[in-house]
Amino acid sequence: MRNPFDNLSKAQITKLYDLLGVHVYKYEKNQEILPTIRNDNIIGIILEGFAQIENIEYNGNEMIKENLSKNSVFGNNISYTNSDDCQIIAKQDTTVLVIDYNKLMNPSNLNHNYFNIFFSNLFDIINIKFRKTNERVKVLEKKQIREKLLEFFEIENKKGPLNNIYLNCTFKDLADYLSVDRSAMFRELKHLKNEGFIEVQGRKITLLYK
Repeated sequence: MRNPFDNLSKAQITKLYDLLGVHVYKYEKNQEILPTIRNDNIIGIILEGFAQIENIEYNGNEMIKENLSKNSVFGNNISYTNSDDCQIIAKQDTTVLVIDYNKLMNPSNLNHNYFNIFFSNLFDIINIKFRKTNERVKVLEKKQIREKLLEFFEIENKKGPLNNIYLNCTFKDLADYLSVDRSAMFRELKHLKNEGFIEVQGRKITLLYK
């Protein structure tokens, strides 16, 4: 993932922090991150660690809405954080940089070259984030587990070696991404394998129907 501070020196990053009045918070594993984010007009950047945006369903089940790794950007305007049932949980010790949105959008910031570089990086990251969101919407629009899996395979196949998909998540996380029962997903993967659609070796999935 692109770093929002690419092409900035340490001195420029220090100036940027002063300009935007940033705050840095540290969270321990399993601690809720920024529980007031729904009411705060902020942009958050994961500096270190890993967190997940989760939604608590009516039956008490947790559904992963988004994974936040190092350099991920989130906020109530660009993430799944507007619902009262939503929370951000640190899955390991995590450091978060927080920027007030109004300070970020101050027109006078454009007078500083280091801010323009940072803002361009941030804009690119958010664009990628929205693209991934649109991809997931396409997957979730499918009604059957098989349809969701095949749509996911089609999207991922365009990003890497021809007909080979390398999952960067566990199969449990994949089930959460697809919003399906893990056992049911494994059964469907087994059917696809037995029917000659795919081959599975660890996290490598080869598409045989292409």
